Amino acid sequence: MKIYTKNGDTGSTGLIGGTRILKSSLRIEAYGTIDELNSSIGLVKDQEINIEYKKQLLEIQDRLFTIGSSLASDPEKSNMKIPDLHESDTKFLENWMDEMEQKLPEMKSFILPGGHTTVSFCHLSRCICRRAERIIVDLKQNDFVAPEVIVYINRLSDYLFVLGRKIAQDLGIEDQPWHPRM
Repeated sequence: MKIYTKNGDTGSTGLIGGTRILKSSLRIEAYGTIDELNSSIGLVKDQEINIEYKKQLLEIQDRLFTIGSSLASDPEKSNMKIPDLHESDTKFLENWMDEMEQKLPEMKSFILPGGHTTVSFCHLSRCICRRAERIIVDLKQNDFVAPEVIVYINRLSDYLFVLGRKIAQDLGIEDQPWHPRM
């Protein structure tokens, strides 16, 4: 099977279910941004980090494929069974965050992203996640989006923030507080 089909040469692509839409559509932007997020999380996972974080990130990548397949489906025409996102998936993120936050110092101000390449990769993934969330919320205004998708993506950006702080702590790097100029 060849990777190229030439079907998209005119600027359209097919959704699961057969519907063809423009590659510039909000639905394509949504699952394309989820794909970008998944790749950036792969970059975090490929760093020298705790094996538990690697396992969590692998699980998250799997859930992002679930979200991508949901967003890539025509909700009215697809008869294909696609994986579902569950409330428990979001609960896993919350539990992982709670566990990490118990070991972190209380935040007393906004913090500046950075301090180490791995920490910066976490923050970059968080920003991509927030962009995906904005696009998906916009898509939901006029088209079907499974409700749990937005909840999961919202929580995932929080998880990536906490993970960045925890990795910084593991590396002996202190949070760099933002001191607004007044």
